[in-house]
Amino acid sequence: MTTTNTAGNRRSNGTGRLFVRADRNGDQTYYGSWYAGGRRVKRRIGLKRARGSHTGLTQSQAEAELRRLISETKVRAPAGERITVEDVSRRYVTYAERRGRKLSTRINIESETRTHLAPFFTGRSLDAITREDVLDLLGVLEGKRLAPKTIHNVIGTLSTLFTFAQAPQRRWATANPCKGIELPAIPETTEIRFLTLEEVRALVANVPVGLYQQTDQVMFLMAAMTGLRKGELVALRWRDVDWTALRVRVRQNYTRGQFGTPKSRRSTRSVPLADELAGQLDRLYKASRWTGDGDLVFAHPITGQVQPKANITRRLRRALKDAGLDDSHRFHDLRHTFGTRMAAAGVPLRTIQEWMGHRDLTTTQIYADYSPSAREAEMVAAAFAPETVRSDAADVSPMLARVA
Repeated sequence: MTTTNTAGNRRSNGTGRLFVRADRNGDQTYYGSWYAGGRRVKRRIGLKRARGSHTGLTQSQAEAELRRLISETKVRAPAGERITVEDVSRRYVTYAERRGRKLSTRINIESETRTHLAPFFTGRSLDAITREDVLDLLGVLEGKRLAPKTIHNVIGTLSTLFTFAQAPQRRWATANPCKGIELPAIPETTEIRFLTLEEVRALVANVPVGLYQQTDQVMFLMAAMTGLRKGELVALRWRDVDWTALRVRVRQNYTRGQFGTPKSRRSTRSVPLADELAGQLDRLYKASRWTGDGDLVFAHPITGQVQPKANITRRLRRALKDAGLDDSHRFHDLRHTFGTRMAAAGVPLRTIQEWMGHRDLTTTQIYADYSPSAREAEMVAAAFAPETVRSDAADVSPMLARVA
C-alpha cells in the first residue's frame, strides 16, 4: 500500500494530518492522524472521491470530518486518556525491566511513587502538574523532615518519569516541571568509621562458637582485607576464588532477594588475596559441605543457600560486643577498614578505586585523610628540619667546578 499526504503546506499544530492510503486493489481512502491526551490517534475518514464520481469524499469534506473527529476525541480524552504519575511509574518500571535496569532501581522507583508521589498527586493528570505543584511537594517532603538525599531521590524520580513521558513516542507530558527546582543541599560527609587492625583481630577472635563461627570469621576477615560489600560476599562462589593468581573476582551481587551484577560497571573487578586470607579460605573450603564451583563460599552451613544479610549483621554486632568494641559499627565499616588501610600503606588512589569498585575517584578520595602513613609524617618533619652544614659539600665542589 502507498500513502500520500494531501497537504502541500505544513499544517499548524493541533490540526492533525490528512493522508490518502491506496490498497492493493487501487482503492484510495482518506485517513487522519492526530494527538489526543498525549497519544497518537489514527482513524479511517472514508473513501476518496474519484474524478467524475459522485461517491466518496472530496478533500474539503475529508478535512471537515477530520476536524470533527479531532474535536470529538478532545472532549472524550480526559476520561480515557488521563495519564497519572502512578500510571507513568508503572509503565516506566516495565520499560526499565526490558532495558535491563537493576531490580533495586525498579524497586526504588515503585517505593518512592507509592510512598510520596502517588499520595500527593492523587488522580492528577500528568500534564496538569506545574512547577508550583512540585514546589508544594518539596515543602511537604521537608515538612516530614526527610534527609536531603531522600528528597533528591524523590524529586529525581519524578523528573525521570516526566522525561520518560515526554519522549516522542509517548508525549504524555509537554514539559518537565522539575527542571530548575532548587533542592536542599546535601551535607558533605567525609566522616567514615573503620576498625583498627587490632580491632579486626579482636572481632574475628570473638565470633560466637556455633554453626556459623568459621563462616563468619572468614567473612568478617575477608570484608576487612578485600573491601567487598556484604551483597558481594554472600554472592561469592568458589569459582570466583583464583587460588593460583591469589585474586578474588567479583562477578555478582545479592540484593532484594535476587542475584545480579555488582552495583556499577566498575564494581565487576578482581581484588588481591593476601596469603593469610587465602589460608583461611582454604580451611573453610575443606570444612564446608558446599565445595562445587558454583557453590557459595559463605553459604548457609546446612542448606547451602544464601544467608540472610540481617542475620549476618546481628552476629557481627554480637561479636563486636563480646570483643568489648563499639557494637554500633556497621558491616560496611569493614569495607572502610580496607580503604583506610590501603591508603595508609601508600597504595595509589586509582588502584584503591579499582579494587573497591568505586564509580569515580571522588568516592575513593575520602580514604586519603584517614590513617595517614607514618612515612608521610617523616617527610614533613624532614622538610622543616633545621638546616645544617652538609657533610657532602666536598662532593658538590667538583660538580660546580665542572659547570664553571
